[in-house]
Amino acid sequence: MSEFNYKEELAKIPLDPGVYRYFDETGEVIYVGKAKSLRNRVSSYFSKNNQHDRKTRRLVSQIRRIEYTIVLSEWDALLLENQLIKQLQPKFNILLKDDKTYPFICVTDEPFPRVFPTRNMDRTKGTFYGPFANLRSMHTLLDMFKALYQIRSCQLPLNKSNIEAGKFKVCLEYHIGNCKGPCEGFQGQDEYNAEIEQVHNILKGNLSSPQQYFKEKMLEAAEQMAFEKAHAWKTKIEHLSNFQSKATVINPRIGNIDVLTIVSDDEAAYLNFMKIKQGYMVATQTLEVKKKLDESDLEILAMMIVEMRSTYGSEARELVSNLKPDLDMRLDVTVPQIGDKKKLLDMSMKNVMYFRRERTERREVEASATTSKKDRVLIRLKADLQIKTLPRHIECFDNSNIQGTNPVASMVCFKDGKPSKKDYRHFNIKTVIGPNDFASMNEIVSRRYLRLIAEEQPLPDLIVVDGGKGQLGAACDALKSLGIYGQVPIIGIAKRLEEIYFPEDPLPLYIDKRSESLKLIQQIRDEAHRFAITFHRDKRSKASLVSELEGVVGVGKVTATKLLKHFGSVRAIRESSLETLTDLVGLDRAKKVRAYFDTIAGV
Repeated sequence: MSEFNYKEELAKIPLDPGVYRYFDETGEVIYVGKAKSLRNRVSSYFSKNNQHDRKTRRLVSQIRRIEYTIVLSEWDALLLENQLIKQLQPKFNILLKDDKTYPFICVTDEPFPRVFPTRNMDRTKGTFYGPFANLRSMHTLLDMFKALYQIRSCQLPLNKSNIEAGKFKVCLEYHIGNCKGPCEGFQGQDEYNAEIEQVHNILKGNLSSPQQYFKEKMLEAAEQMAFEKAHAWKTKIEHLSNFQSKATVINPRIGNIDVLTIVSDDEAAYLNFMKIKQGYMVATQTLEVKKKLDESDLEILAMMIVEMRSTYGSEARELVSNLKPDLDMRLDVTVPQIGDKKKLLDMSMKNVMYFRRERTERREVEASATTSKKDRVLIRLKADLQIKTLPRHIECFDNSNIQGTNPVASMVCFKDGKPSKKDYRHFNIKTVIGPNDFASMNEIVSRRYLRLIAEEQPLPDLIVVDGGKGQLGAACDALKSLGIYGQVPIIGIAKRLEEIYFPEDPLPLYIDKRSESLKLIQQIRDEAHRFAITFHRDKRSKASLVSELEGVVGVGKVTATKLLKHFGSVRAIRESSLETLTDLVGLDRAKKVRAYFDTIAGV
């Protein structure tokens, strides 16, 4: 591998604005960049190599030749850079490919043009509008064109010679009134293309022109006393007005304007583009751009301004953004602080922030496919519940009482998606009289986290309450009284429909029944219920045994509890000797207990 003497090359590079290209040892272009000063920009790659990230250092190590093109301004450099990246597709550049994912509306270049949706953009065949990221809006436009105009849907090669030769016959579309039959010469080219011109205007966002056209036709028909035709033209005006009222989202006085906002993380940049024309949104798209080097938001924004305006054919003189590139652009880039433009900016930022969150969560889930099932489920749970941290430590609370007797509660702990039984806890309800699940939930949550705070133990990543809005509200009140509400995510799970409730949100979340995250929540909830029921059953059994021993004359609750604690069961007490009982409760009580069981045995 030959060494690259960059110092000799740098001396030859001018200080003018332009575009530079880096080649590797095979002669392939590996990077294209723009610069206000070519020499300063290119030299920064070599003189500050130790300050670059790993990806940029890898790029520099592969450079074996430099070429450059001088242009008049930095804006011209930006345009040329955009074209060269599309043409050469260098491996270290952000790829600016023509978007084939979303469809366009094509208006063909024919004597009798056709209007149809397509994903194959061949600009030699006609004028293309789009892309349409929202398919519903595209079909709304196509349906409106069908209601407003009589445009052919066939693919016949209609030209003057073919029509005069009588090669074609009208189809069903003519007979049901959707087409005026230009294939047989029933409609002239000038009349047909007048309607096509209105289609172009609507797709460009110029609604005033077709509105005026329909109004003139309506008045003309009215003057001729052709009231049915006049009514038909009025209906078309209403169709157009209805479409405009649904599409308008901003103040029409803003005029023609583009909006492009950007946020990013280490992996990618996320952008939202909106094209506003004469008071309504003509197009919008939110997209992700994968980073190749350590590109800044300003660099990516400048590139995407050119790309999106070219893709959507925008001619607006103003662009609203959350950042302003530091270069002399041939349009006014503003960062509004107040007014209608600020509302537009906020709407775009809301879209791009939501898009980033969705893509980040999806990336985490996809990455987790290569990790353990434990981590994959926790990552999915984090995404489903939209919480900030991975819920490695989860605690779940449940109450248990039967007909108001022996109220108890339980707390189970799961760590890394698995039961941590040493951290399970039982609670005897102390402050609540009678079957009051809400008050009991408040008590046990308060006692649990008051103790953790006092012992300076870490709080869980997620708290789950077995129950709906009522139990969840009681638990939240407990957290508020301790001053930790909002520090730990908390949810309630209702049994009937497996609904997930969030604090202060009246509407539940329904997680897919097949989701691993819902199955984990159900497992935790069921374990808390089992633990509570077991404790409740043991407590009732012990209470019944104590009650039986209290039937012995001279034996009270304290003595009965002492005997059960030592022997473990009534049967063991029955089979014990007088000497053993005497050592435990004294001779007098021992004789009474012995006599009681001897009497029962003789019955």
